[in-house]
Parts: sequence; structure tokens; C-alpha cells
Amino acid sequence: MRWTSALAIFALFWALSVFFVLPFHARRSGDVDTNAVRGQADGAPVHFAIGRAALQVTIVALVLFALYYLNYINGWITRDTLNFLARPPA
Repeated sequence: MRWTSALAIFALFWALSVFFVLPFHARRSGDVDTNAVRGQADGAPVHFAIGRAALQVTIVALVLFALYYLNYINGWITRDTLNFLARPPA
């Protein structure tokens, strides 16, 4: 695999990981904070730590990419493994 392909696949994993990590940074329904800006949504965090969230997203993306790359090298799951039909229809 070329390094540019690996970088593009890692970027896809990073973008996917955002959807895994960001829900853990939202406020819970019982949280009451008087520091909220007037008109701010109830589910929006008052102090969003973008650096911490980006680090967590990067760690999740690295783990997912490492699993993908190990599968690419070792061939654990292939196209034939996922072929649920015996033969393609004629």
C-alpha cells in the first residue's frame, strides 16, 4: 500500500471516529450550569475542549487504522470471506 493511500484511509477513519467520540463530550440532561451563554442549546457543552476531543479522535482513528492495516497485511478477512452467496447470479 502506498503511503498516500494509507494517509487517505487514515483520514477517513479519523472522520468516522469523530462520530464515535463527540457524543461523549455533550452535556447530560441533568447538568445545570449558570455559565452557559444566553440562547445556547441545552445539549451544547459550555467549555468545549477541542484539543482533548481531537486527541481522543486521533487515538480511536489510530486503533481502527491499525486493525485495518493488520488485516490488510495478514488477510484475516478477505472478499471471499464476506461472499455470502456461493456464486454470483448468472
